Amino acid sequence: MSTPSTDANPDADLDADYAGAGFGAPLGFGHRPALLIIDFAVAYLDPASPLYAGVETTLASCRRVLDAARAADVFRVFTAVVFHGNGEDGGVWYTKIPSLSVFDFGSPFASIAPELSPRPDELVVSKQYASAFFGTSLASTLTAKGVDTVILTGLTTSGCIRATGVDSMQHGFRTVIVEDAVGDRDERPHRANLFDLGAKYADVVSEQTVVAYFESLSRD
Repeated sequence: MSTPSTDANPDADLDADYAGAGFGAPLGFGHRPALLIIDFAVAYLDPASPLYAGVETTLASCRRVLDAARAADVFRVFTAVVFHGNGEDGGVWYTKIPSLSVFDFGSPFASIAPELSPRPDELVVSKQYASAFFGTSLASTLTAKGVDTVILTGLTTSGCIRATGVDSMQHGFRTVIVEDAVGDRDERPHRANLFDLGAKYADVVSEQTVVAYFESLSRD
């Protein structure tokens, strides 16, 4: 039996293996997109928070994507985790991650980052679980708006982005994840989940690709 070269690029091997098995076909953009800004809360930006994740670069990218969506009049939805009654509506998830208490109603950590403050004409969906679709009216809202493409930004890649991305696909939407505008507390789960999402559930594209897409819509 031959021994693989130690100089081989394991990432290239992984890409080739998945491509050879038929994963990762591109979905492409549709005609009626919506931008989702998932859970970009102060909790991930304030070092005093147990969930601080050092995602300032991600925040800057998310803001640029949001600005482009606003300029193109793309439908925009923010999500925010909010728990009531000492987390009783958070169920087992709240028990599994005690630091989710930073999202208790009235906590300053639960606020959406001021750099991304929603405008009066932008929808804010409150949720208690990882997916923005679970237990909310989001799917019905997007369907009523005629949306065919859901573009995801926000936090965290391995948590609420992943859960929302899978559910978005399962609700029949072309799903696009903006690689530069999603983040996590560690690069390892971030990269692993982007790879898996891109292989099975969504297109993972650059900020520049999405901004150019929005700009093309504004010219139509």
